[in-house]
Amino acid sequence: MDKRILAALVLAVAAAAGAALLYHGTTVGTQPASPQLAANTSTQPTGQAGNETPPAAHAQAPNASQGAPPGSQPVNGTAGGPANASSTAAGGGGVANETRVNATPPGRPGGGRVNETPSLRERVRSWAIQLQDADPGAVAASGFDLVVMDYSRDGSEEGAYTRAEIGAIKEAGVIPVAYLSIGEAEDYRFYWREEWGSSPPPWLGPENPEWEGNYAVRYWDSRWKAIVFRYLDKIIAQGFSGVYLDKVDEYEYWGEHGVSEEWAAKEMIKFILEIARYAREKAGPGFIIIPQNGETLLDYDNGSLLEAVSGWASEDVFYDELNPSPWTGEKVPRLDRVVAAGKLVLVVDYVDDGTRSKSDIARILDFREKALARGYVPYAALVDRELDELNIIPGVQPPP
Repeated sequence: MDKRILAALVLAVAAAAGAALLYHGTTVGTQPASPQLAANTSTQPTGQAGNETPPAAHAQAPNASQGAPPGSQPVNGTAGGPANASSTAAGGGGVANETRVNATPPGRPGGGRVNETPSLRERVRSWAIQLQDADPGAVAASGFDLVVMDYSRDGSEEGAYTRAEIGAIKEAGVIPVAYLSIGEAEDYRFYWREEWGSSPPPWLGPENPEWEGNYAVRYWDSRWKAIVFRYLDKIIAQGFSGVYLDKVDEYEYWGEHGVSEEWAAKEMIKFILEIARYAREKAGPGFIIIPQNGETLLDYDNGSLLEAVSGWASEDVFYDELNPSPWTGEKVPRLDRVVAAGKLVLVVDYVDDGTRSKSDIARILDFREKALARGYVPYAALVDRELDELNIIPGVQPPP
């Protein structure tokens, strides 16, 4: 055969083989990461002053860019949202311990969905909250899956838990989550200054008449945010797995005191997203963010808040102490939305009078049944609302 014809045939065969490989999609390299695994690369809010003069009630909300940290984009009509496409996919706060991997592992034809990291909702079947004098050894041995506790035994800097103590709780299989009030300042915390009582800073509001030593804050003010980020640094350094954000409902207070409630709610959403982003950049994407109460924030959410949080917590859902709760109709539909999103819902009702009488146990069991039926994780607390002990009810709480 003529050598030129032979060479032409060889080239034709090679070209056909290459075309076949392209047709069947053969590639070389790694699989692209799932959008859920994308890291959030935005930065901490810088402390730039923003929106320190909020609009009056019923006034139109300010331009979305006012008061935004550099590099941020609008979220829910306010500034402070994600600064890149990957953080947008994570709701501006990264991934809330919901990592799942779509892959076909070796030896498993067809593969299907592989859950390499169970979601928080799958991991937590029981929980408790103790905000005073929590003993790390007792927490570790309690049998609860998740325990909310203060960063300190008595709330002071001197009483703060060590990283080793928090580590021992985690080694026992308990998830330690630190309490953090972001809508009120507390006069026994490390950041409090004695002179604030007579000469308060511009961001500090009046004292809560129902909780002595707790003061409303203009949480949109950069100076208060800087304090909260310092607080977060301490919690992260201790090794806590997440934060339990209290007083996120403070927008309701400001809505009744001369500020547009819608604007105040969106500023709170912005703040929560900033907290989530900051904490996860420092502690990892699985850092837990759980707001407490203020479920109507979800009415102002464009989806970013619900995507960013790890779950939601709520008090007095079915009972207001020993009586039926007047807030059930308001709370349940919104908490159901959190469940529908695949997120954890923690509910605490103060239903236990401590007597262990038939009526006491019946009320506790009724609360638990109502909560579990909706996919919530219940905790029956003592009626005194002190939250100064782990309320263990043998055979009931934590469940056997």
